[in-house]
Amino acid sequence: MWPYGPDMTTLPAYDLTGRTAFVTGAASGIGRATARLLAQAGAVVHCADRDEHGLKETAALVTGEGGTAHTHPLDVTDRAALAAAVGSAGPLHVMAAVAGIMHTSTVLETRDEDLDRVLAVNFKGVLYACQEAARSMIASGTAGSIVTMASGAMDTASPGLLCYSVTKAAVVQLTKTLAVEAGPYGIRVNAVAPGWIRTPMTDRHEPAAQQQAEAAMVRHSPLRRVGEPEDIAHAVLHLASDASSFTTGQILRPNGGVAMPW
Repeated sequence: MWPYGPDMTTLPAYDLTGRTAFVTGAASGIGRATARLLAQAGAVVHCADRDEHGLKETAALVTGEGGTAHTHPLDVTDRAALAAAVGSAGPLHVMAAVAGIMHTSTVLETRDEDLDRVLAVNFKGVLYACQEAARSMIASGTAGSIVTMASGAMDTASPGLLCYSVTKAAVVQLTKTLAVEAGPYGIRVNAVAPGWIRTPMTDRHEPAAQQQAEAAMVRHSPLRRVGEPEDIAHAVLHLASDASSFTTGQILRPNGGVAMPW
């Protein structure tokens, strides 16, 4: 699962030794896998999530694998708390804004409170993370990397996923805009748009319905499988590392081939 050991000399472009990374949504799923892999690549990882128990589990996994992890129990919709946590981490080299939630309702059934809640986490939470990371990098003169989490939902019209898909599309526009604005400082900003990934967020049905939903996604994928959190963590590592030093404002789609937009 984790192909990187303490000696990264054979893959120097992916070596994050001496760098500091901040990961939101790190208590489970893609966020946890990302924190572990960035630490495996040598980064000191700061893990943020409102699930304090999950954060402790992630930190224990990181340290058990020989890495260094710090935890920040917080809600990403709390701008002040997020700013304080990023500030305490010191100069950042990598921000992975992974935290997100899902809501299901048809367009006609969507209420103000539904949209407001998803916007707060999926868009504002990412915006705040991007702002604080960029400020940290600019202040320290660090040519860092900011990675946001979009979704394959933005490439399709999925019934019931209005709130989720709209906020993920907004994340893409944020990513592109910040890439243009932060580029002169040497800061790269890119997004990862996963397909169906087996995480606690997608495991939201009864067992039979869950199996049926996953089977449908398998049929749509040329690879005939759904994704795992580690698949997305590797995409984040690529964008976080010097291996993508000439990449900014781009959307990386590890989706099993379910969507292939130009």
